[in-house]
Formats: sequence, structure tokens, C-alpha cells
Amino acid sequence: MLKRVLFTVFLLSASAVTAQPNVAYLYVLGVAQDAGYPQVGCYKSHCMPGWEQPALRRGATSIALIDPGTKTKTLFEATPSMPEQLYALEQEAPSDKYAFNGVFLTHAHMGHYSGLLFFGHEAMGANNVPVYAMPRMRAYLRANGPWSQLVEYNNIALQPLQHNHPVELAGTNVTPLLVPHRDEFSETVGYVISSAHKSALFIPDINKWSVWETNIADIIKTVDYALIDATFYGESELPGRDMSKVPHPFVTESMSILGELSSEQRNKVWFIHMNHTNPLLNANSDEAKYVRSKGFNIAVEGLRLPL
Repeated sequence: MLKRVLFTVFLLSASAVTAQPNVAYLYVLGVAQDAGYPQVGCYKSHCMPGWEQPALRRGATSIALIDPGTKTKTLFEATPSMPEQLYALEQEAPSDKYAFNGVFLTHAHMGHYSGLLFFGHEAMGANNVPVYAMPRMRAYLRANGPWSQLVEYNNIALQPLQHNHPVELAGTNVTPLLVPHRDEFSETVGYVISSAHKSALFIPDINKWSVWETNIADIIKTVDYALIDATFYGESELPGRDMSKVPHPFVTESMSILGELSSEQRNKVWFIHMNHTNPLLNANSDEAKYVRSKGFNIAVEGLRLPL
């Protein structure tokens, strides 16, 4: 019964913000860290509800920009959960009514680009899907298989991005921002997604806020929504591991840094990209209740944020 109650809470939270006719909006397709929830090989007590109740499973973090006015849809991140996420996007914005603008990638970690394989000839056999990526990311995809085959077979068409240079889509702009992260194969970016009316910050992965040259509190004041890295809730989350060596900002740290913002500003924050150990995946956990009591939000699949 508890598992069903938790899922109901997720649905109620997702429907709390609804789309408006002919207004562009962000649509949340996934909220978990790269490997999703429950995580492969995890059979501990926090993962078992997800294995036993498929309705509790969560896909890797991905959002879509849907614009009813221009009848277009755009995907952010190509995750391992792409088959389910593309189906959810199809239900929300059918392909016979909405043209697909392509995919914007943040970086070359598993949960953020490996879904590109589903565009390949073994799967969709897609034709020149625009894939927007930064210079190192584009070079990596061109030079390394199996990604290079997607380029050679024209399944995808790589599109250039530059730091702080907006890409103009019909009715909206997407601006990449370089952020510090583990950049083994590519640089890492977040995005500011903006319409003529509102804007949203999307940073699913970043190192500690203190090592970014931009003040996160200051940038939140300039946008209407901020979907930010919530990989780990706090320093005691991974028993036996030195969490001081984990570069992500803990949710507790983010709340401390942003705690002096006004209630209106805190309400812009939506925590996203949660590891399978993160108690925020349980909407009824004490930690989730505490986050909401402080005026912050927790992203859920199906959430709509009007732009």
C-alpha cells in the first residue's frame, strides 16, 4: 500500500504545474542519475521497491522543450532510457503534429549521450537527427565507435555549440554554459532555455558550486526555473565511501547556499538527477518533506513548466 501511496504523491506533484495552450513548456522525462532507478545490480532495500513495482522506476534525467505555438519539440539528453522517454514524448507531443528539432547534449557520461545508439540502423535507423554538442563532444562522437557510425550513416547530424552563444529555435533560445565537471571525454555544459516570457536553467551535472565561476544564487535570480544537480542528498549517503571526494554539490549544500534567497527565489529550484541512493526519490521520505518545507521543489517525471 505504501508503494502505491508514494507513486500517487509523485503523480500529484507532477500535475501541480500544468501546460498552457500555445505556450512553450518544459516536460520532464527522467529524474534519476545516469543508470536510472533502481540501479542495475542493486538489490538493497532502497532499490527493491523499484524492481518489485515497475510504476516506481525512474529514467535517467532528461527534459523536453515542447512548443505548441510552433508545433516543435526538442530533447535534452540522449539517455539509456530513451525508448520509454521518446514514447512519453510521443504521447505528449505526437510526431504527426510536432516536428522534432533534435537533441541537445550536456556531456559524455553514460546517462547523457548513450541513448544516441537508438538512432542507429540497428534500432530507429534515423535520418540526420540534429545533435547539438560542444567542440570536444562533437570530436569525440566523430572519432570513436560506435558513435562515429551514427555520423557516417547520417543517422545523426552534429550541430555546433559555443559557450554562452544562443541557438535560436522557433520561438525559443537555448544557450549553453560551460560548467566544471569530470571531463574525461568532453566538456560539460548546462543550458539556459528561454522564450520571450520565461527562462529555465538546466544543470544536471556539475562539481561543487564553489568551483564554478558563476554564483548559482545570482543566476537563479535571473531565471524562472532552475533544474539543478541533486545526485546525492548528503554526506552520509554512501556508507564506506569518503564523500568528501565526491565532487557533486549535495542537496544539503545547495539548500544551505540558497537558503538566504527569498521564498519566491527558492521556489524556482527543482532538484533533479538523483542517484539511486538519494532519499528524494521517495516523495514521502523525511528528507523530501524537509526539502519541500524549505521552499524547494523535487522534479518528477511528467512535470510541466510553462515558458
